[in-house]
Amino acid sequence: MVVTLQDLAAVEELERLRAEFLGMVSHELRAPLMTIKGSAATVLGSATELDPAVVRQIFRIMDEQADHMNRLVGDLLDVARIETGTLPVSPEPAEVTALVDRARSAFISAGGRNNLAIDIAPDLPLVLADRRRLVQVLVNLLSNAARQSEEASVIRVSAVSEDVHVAISVSDEGRGIPAESLPLLFRKFSQAQAEDPGGDTGLGLAICKGIVEAHGGRIWAESEGLGRGARFTFTLPTVGEPSASAATQRAPASGRRALDGHGDGEERVPVLAVDDDPQALRYIRDALAMSGYAPVVTGDPEEAIRLMPEENPQLALLDFMLPGADGVELMQAIRAVADVPVIFISAYGREDLIARAMDMGAVDYVVKPFSQTELAARIRAALRRRETPQPTEPYALGELTVDFAARRVTLAGQPLSLLAMEYRLLAELAANAGRVVTYDHLLERVWGKRSKGDLRPMRTIVAQLRRKLGDNADHPTYIFTELRVGYLMPRGREAKPE
Repeated sequence: MVVTLQDLAAVEELERLRAEFLGMVSHELRAPLMTIKGSAATVLGSATELDPAVVRQIFRIMDEQADHMNRLVGDLLDVARIETGTLPVSPEPAEVTALVDRARSAFISAGGRNNLAIDIAPDLPLVLADRRRLVQVLVNLLSNAARQSEEASVIRVSAVSEDVHVAISVSDEGRGIPAESLPLLFRKFSQAQAEDPGGDTGLGLAICKGIVEAHGGRIWAESEGLGRGARFTFTLPTVGEPSASAATQRAPASGRRALDGHGDGEERVPVLAVDDDPQALRYIRDALAMSGYAPVVTGDPEEAIRLMPEENPQLALLDFMLPGADGVELMQAIRAVADVPVIFISAYGREDLIARAMDMGAVDYVVKPFSQTELAARIRAALRRRETPQPTEPYALGELTVDFAARRVTLAGQPLSLLAMEYRLLAELAANAGRVVTYDHLLERVWGKRSKGDLRPMRTIVAQLRRKLGDNADHPTYIFTELRVGYLMPRGREAKPE
């Protein structure tokens, strides 16, 4: 007689965890579904017409809950693909700084409020990575760290080269992880990370493990105990060569006017970039260089002013928030030195900041994360709008003189203080003196808009100009209104610059 015995404790434990997990997922899916159902019923079943603001709020709630359900379903699909070995991963050479910057922007856009301290070692080699999947890993780790920490605490992201791979770490100052829970964190049906209030379904870390291992790396967690924070580290194989940003990092921070990569000796158009985030600055510098521009980069607003006459950039890219300086104020200081178009690049998409920047003279803005193609296209558009040459001789009419070369306006011999947008509008009208300049033309040349838009900002600027010029709208001397067409400045006489 042969008797075979098998210990089924491990199988039973796995089935128990699986059942608990399915119950938890059912609850997680049912909660947003009931919210969506209840919101829809409120709108459809109301006996009276609801206030539009209330309806918009209900739709916003439904949209958020639908996104939550979509994320849950996506996580379930990823887990299924990981279990069956069919998770789609397409590794290609990638730059660690770019991956971290994209993850940082995605984390902030999703509502992350923790301060991020990023420390990327110089001269890192390229890594083999599926960019979308690795950003997913980093965002999962950042979100996990945020859930375990206070909002005021700092989450640290670091990367170092170790032999034939790069190790990327995400550390928090949160509640920490008990030693007995560390081995369970990355199990597919583990509750170790889902037990705390506000935790996820426990899938995030399991998905991170599956993605990292699909890249040929490994992932682990470390913690000194409860209340001591945690550190998650994963590795990626390297390509074996330093990344583009690492190579450019050896150059001076201010940059030099680079020659064309084909060796024809043609100088590239210099573009100034100012950002206090070193990783973001590296990414912008690489994007400019790969798009055919000569990057002139700095994180110091005062140095940016000094670089204007030295490097003669034809365009400036500025961050909204800079150490000890306001981006809009820096733009005004730069425009006082040189008449260059300014594009704002920032993770902040607040409409009030954008409107203020555009009103004060910015030609465009780009919200992080952005692609190299988008940035290059916006720069080309901004530079193209300035290709129309202005007169070489100053314009003079009565007591008014507009010196195009010096970008200076005088009235009765006294310098006239104008905002950047006011000067650009006046200069455009003076350059076309004797001809009616249409609203569409002014929108394109001054505001950078190719289609008809709101004319109220233009009329506001014209009213401000008239007030500073002492001009009467009913009996004008300098700026005449052509109803429903545009504005006209009379032909003047050419005045020699002083």
